[in-house]
Amino acid sequence: MLQLYWGLLITGVLLALVTVVLGDILGNVLDGMFDFLSGEHMHALQPMVLFSGITVWGGAGILLSKYTAWSAIAVLFSSVVCALLMSVLIYFLYVKPMQNSENSVAFSIHDMAGKIAEVTVTVPSVGYGEVMLRAGAGNTNQIAASYEGDEIQTGARVVVVEVKDDTLFVARLDKLE
Repeated sequence: MLQLYWGLLITGVLLALVTVVLGDILGNVLDGMFDFLSGEHMHALQPMVLFSGITVWGGAGILLSKYTAWSAIAVLFSSVVCALLMSVLIYFLYVKPMQNSENSVAFSIHDMAGKIAEVTVTVPSVGYGEVMLRAGAGNTNQIAASYEGDEIQTGARVVVVEVKDDTLFVARLDKLE
């Protein structure tokens, strides 16, 4: 049984290394041939979870075989339980939070209505200027025009009243208060 545990430990470590070092290269070369293994539809079967489970199964089996007087069946059962527990912990403490933390910098200009912005290029009474506002995880500069036909100086705080033809129509914020 010790050879089985060593084989599992070495296999798990090698699979993890191959995935980390060559994962993108293999993914591009094989061009989606193994996409069904990506775990997109089975989130708990991510490669990180599977390979860590195999590695822990082998490592726990080696340690329990060498340092306990348990029978081979007890060692096998205990090492499988250790692998399952560690896989569950890795999934819930690392993989799942990482899936939930994915951010996108994409935004729709039509979602800007009602947002507060700062004028970075003076908005003339007739014509266009520029405002900066928060969008997603950062700031964005957008073309702006005056909603009320008033000139708005650089540095003024404004609110986006309307979005039309990829232009933000803004009004002075202090004028509204």
